[in-house]
Amino acid sequence: MTTPRAGWPSLRVSDWTPTRETLHMWTQIVGKIRMAHAPMLNHWWQVTLYVSPRGLTTSSVPHRDGAFEIEFDFVDHRLQVRSSDGGTRGLPLRPMSVAEFYAGFLDLLGDLGIEAEIQAQPNEVEPAIPFAEDHVHASYDAGAATLFWRQLLQADRVIGEFRSHFVGKVSPVHFFWGGMDLACTRFSGRSAPPHPGGVPNCGDWVMVESYSRELSSCGFWPGGGEEGAFYSYAYPAPDGFSDQPAGPEGAYYSSEFQQFLLPYEVARAAPDPDRAVAEFLHATYGAAADRGHWDRAALEDDPFRWHPRSS
Repeated sequence: MTTPRAGWPSLRVSDWTPTRETLHMWTQIVGKIRMAHAPMLNHWWQVTLYVSPRGLTTSSVPHRDGAFEIEFDFVDHRLQVRSSDGGTRGLPLRPMSVAEFYAGFLDLLGDLGIEAEIQAQPNEVEPAIPFAEDHVHASYDAGAATLFWRQLLQADRVIGEFRSHFVGKVSPVHFFWGGMDLACTRFSGRSAPPHPGGVPNCGDWVMVESYSRELSSCGFWPGGGEEGAFYSYAYPAPDGFSDQPAGPEGAYYSSEFQQFLLPYEVARAAPDPDRAVAEFLHATYGAAADRGHWDRAALEDDPFRWHPRSS
């Protein structure tokens, strides 16, 4: 695990798989607490986490007549819970089982008077070991966690700039703890056929809500490629979508995953990583929008349209 170029760290998936799998379960626990308290939003946008200057955060979650926030701090390696009434509690992030993390986290929430009624087993994984019984996942490599967060910082920043070109309905850049991926989704404005579901330990009705509108989605998945991968797909995929250009050299359409992929290590090694990822995002979105006959003139605009122009 090294950092060969500023800002774009190298982190091989095989070097931190046990930690990644443990973090996946920890983020599911925290995400489910947010889901239990936040009002429903379309496509489950109320359940996600967000990249922060120190890790991953729930952002402000409404609670009674106040709010609370939960943050994974991957700099000081602590889980921090802060309440609007001034209460603060923390839990060191270290090697421990999901069961131990879950018990300690519930104690913190209890101290702050925050209710924690959740479905206490993970989604979108197989097998789905109940959190209180999971002694299998118990790894935490602090160095790897920090590098993962730095990968997310880069992905969040570049995808956020890509998002700014779209003036139609578009999601935030947010972290879905079910699939453990950072995502941003653009919508054409049209309804989509019901999603068939089939995701492990996740109700089909969840996927129907997620994909209820025609979309083009992109993001970063830390489990693909040698060091993770940027991805892009459309639902429903229009005719000819998979045959379109994928952007920079090294990007390709995966028949296995039915989406375009740009391996993170390819982007990291490019002369200009930002430009390589942006090229991939724009090219694959363009494939979805053009083949799907989106009204691009109405949905897109120049993010610098109000910036002062030199005379």
